[in-house]
Amino acid sequence: MIQIEEALINRLTKEHHVDGHDAGSGEMNIFIFTKNPKGAFTEVATILGSRDFWVDARVAHREVKKDEYTILWPEGLTDFKIM
Repeated sequence: MIQIEEALINRLTKEHHVDGHDAGSGEMNIFIFTKNPKGAFTEVATILGSRDFWVDARVAHREVKKDEYTILWPEGLTDFKIM
């Protein structure tokens, strides 16, 4: 997870800011502040390429002061929460 986070810190454009990570309950999360979630996801996908972890990856975004997530990946996922 640290290697992934460092790659994102070093390669995401200035429009997106990696704000840290957490791990537990069998999952890990990397948080990115951005005004353009779809653009950030496109950059992340390009940076990380086609790695094995995409099989289990879940990507969603929410506004800072809200609780509801909008799912970006995988297509068809209907439930997203951070444990």
